[in-house]
Amino acid sequence: MTANIAEETATNWVDAHAGALSEWTSTIWHKGETAWREYESAAWYVERLRSEGFTVEEGSGGMPTAFAASWTNGKGGPVIASYAEYDAVPGNCQAASTQKGPRPGLNEHAGGHTDPHSALGMSAFGGLLATKAAMQAHGLPGTLKFFGEPAEKVRGSKPIHAAKGYYDGLDAMISFHPCYMLPLCNTVNWDTHCGAAYAMVYRFVCDEPETWLKRADGLPIPQAHSAVRAPGANDALFTMYNASKALRDSMLPHMGGWSISEAILTAGQATADNLPARLSEIQYIIRVPTVELAEQATLILDRNAEAAARLTHCRVEKIWVSKSRPGLANHVMADLVYGKLAAVGAPKWAARAKEIAREIQSSVGLEPMSNPFLPDCERLISPQEAERILRQDLPPSQVNYTSDDYTDMCWHAPTARLYIARPMLSGPAGFSYPDWVMNALGGIPETIDPMVICASKTIAHSMLELLQNAGVRAAARREFEERTGGGVGGTGWIPPLADYEAPIGLRWPEYVTTVRGREWWIPTAGY
Repeated sequence: MTANIAEETATNWVDAHAGALSEWTSTIWHKGETAWREYESAAWYVERLRSEGFTVEEGSGGMPTAFAASWTNGKGGPVIASYAEYDAVPGNCQAASTQKGPRPGLNEHAGGHTDPHSALGMSAFGGLLATKAAMQAHGLPGTLKFFGEPAEKVRGSKPIHAAKGYYDGLDAMISFHPCYMLPLCNTVNWDTHCGAAYAMVYRFVCDEPETWLKRADGLPIPQAHSAVRAPGANDALFTMYNASKALRDSMLPHMGGWSISEAILTAGQATADNLPARLSEIQYIIRVPTVELAEQATLILDRNAEAAARLTHCRVEKIWVSKSRPGLANHVMADLVYGKLAAVGAPKWAARAKEIAREIQSSVGLEPMSNPFLPDCERLISPQEAERILRQDLPPSQVNYTSDDYTDMCWHAPTARLYIARPMLSGPAGFSYPDWVMNALGGIPETIDPMVICASKTIAHSMLELLQNAGVRAAARREFEERTGGGVGGTGWIPPLADYEAPIGLRWPEYVTTVRGREWWIPTAGY
């Protein structure tokens, strides 16, 4: 049997289930659950996978919102994998609407899908189920594995899954992401994969504010609101924040692409009296090309944290969130997947999608366009050409760029990184759409479904080729072994870096249920 017959079966499955894939994508999009708190989204996938006959481990790797699923057909055969992400981003709550506004019952500070991971996960899931249908129809032996990967926005789960052995024994991995920057649109990564990422939380604790100064009056506690008090945890946090901003130019080279970002997780824990704050937390995420640069920046942040704690009468704890490796190219895998994408064709947007896009253009004050979508959305670009354009802004010495934790999978199996166009709008020169537009387009079925359908077919066709073509698998494995100096454990192989457990106990933003109903953790009453 030729691969094309099985691919036709997979294509027919996707077309027959397009309505279900659309509904499922919308379901995850509307949940809008954020890092480490994607309880309902993960549960949805687990239930659905079990109904499809997969064996599912819930809470894999000690992560409550992760899972690892497996399904085998026949005896023997290769092991092919993909994964879902489903975490949203705080502060990006948007309705599936042509007007700016949050989802009903929430405000804009709640979670919302920006990339959108809701469609990322469903695209891979659609490809998985289409592959399974073709395997059953044509008696193709092999095993499909599907991982639920929470907290990608903080590079959370994949380093942990990797360190705990979940990617061991795979023959190939397909990674998919909606296009998030040009020229990586309707293409596959060639050489320049995402880089390393470290993320950590520094927690400042003021355990003994009463020991800040020896008291001349001999009294055990201050008796007046004007008495000297310990600086406390808030001062430690802002000392850390300011010192790290001031020293940022001295952390990393003045060339290439890198970034250090921060977010305050918890502040104060005291009323506005003259009591010192006892607890504060600040998170940093470092995006750099190499592990060595991540270690360098971390060393300076560690020094800043220790100094801030000493200055403010606090102690500091460091809680790891991520240690993610840079990506590893595989040209055999890239050629295979791009070939399947070329056969499927770029996504196309129908008349109703264009009407919706024009409504959005009107709502932001633009004259509606006859073709409102970026031309790049509906055309392919070869991996080599995308690579050439991407490299124009990078120094020759920089091998990796930006970050995403799919990179941890690259060190355990030959991996392809596929990008399909999400809906993006054209505009006049110099005009930038507000963020809510991209978020809304990711939730409106007519605008996001073409990407999901295209990606599902491409992933399914790629998996089916890998299942049936031993020569391609062997070539991809040879390249993997060459690049790693012998495969897993080889001289050029980078081992997993996650020597920590998932930081699920931190006060991550989430939805809570109170007497007022379900609401975002940041109080919304009277907003």
